[in-house]
Amino acid sequence: MTASPSLHPGQAPQTVQGAGHSPAPVPRRRSLLRRQVIPGFTLSMGITLGWLSLIVLIPLAGLVIRASGLPLDRWITVLTDTRLLAALRLSFGGALIAALINGVLGLIVAWVLVRYPFPGRKLIDSMIDLPFALPTAVAGIALSALYAPNGWLGSLLAPLGIKVAFTPLGAVVAMVFIGLPFVVRTVQPVLEDIDVELEEAAACLGASRRQTFWMVQLPTIAPALATGISLAFARAVGEYGSVIFIAGNLPRVSEIAPLLIVTRLEQYDYVGATAIATIMLAASFILLLIVNVLQKWNRDRQGGLR
Repeated sequence: MTASPSLHPGQAPQTVQGAGHSPAPVPRRRSLLRRQVIPGFTLSMGITLGWLSLIVLIPLAGLVIRASGLPLDRWITVLTDTRLLAALRLSFGGALIAALINGVLGLIVAWVLVRYPFPGRKLIDSMIDLPFALPTAVAGIALSALYAPNGWLGSLLAPLGIKVAFTPLGAVVAMVFIGLPFVVRTVQPVLEDIDVELEEAAACLGASRRQTFWMVQLPTIAPALATGISLAFARAVGEYGSVIFIAGNLPRVSEIAPLLIVTRLEQYDYVGATAIATIMLAASFILLLIVNVLQKWNRDRQGGLR
């Protein structure tokens, strides 16, 4: 037997390297900069800010600067125009009604596509994205032909005294058509991620289906649902192509604000068109700010409950 080397007091043990023993690897210093596929932060941020400025910030800033040069009497004339007030009422009011309708129907459609397997589900799921790909003019012509008094649905609604085409109701129908995919595609992934065990636990505790929906499922999908409704609302406010074909475009009756802007431009009234566009821009920012505040409050409330 080989005697092991003795250690004197205060002497540190030495590592004996023998056969079959490799020296311990020396850790290498990690580099502060990692290799990435995309460029570095400085170049990426510069491209991002430059592109956003070119596409969004500069046009909006030009609109605001041009509108700020209008005299006060011109603003008063524009704001008190009954034709403009009627157009804004239809654009924002119709968009709000359409967004709320899409909130209810979009939730039902997303629920059916996620929870119930049935023949043709993939076909219906792909048809949800049709308003995204379909040109707005084609959608407007199709809706006008469908809801006209001699159309397939219009002929059925006419005996009931319901007229859709060439009325403000037709504008709301077109806004519902183009806003539905926003709600469905926003809520659908959240429904797929809901843990079924939570629903089973609620059922074991004696909760009914209605109580399970209101207390377990709806709080989970509420932020996504609010986001989809806000996106559908913002899309409907600026909709032009599909609405003008079915609304009728009667001044003070079924005329929307984007059409009024085009009308002012065709009349070479650039000042009036700029003022109307600025009003719509300010109203859109205010409404989207309110929606974002409500969404943040909802997320904070749900986080406090957890």
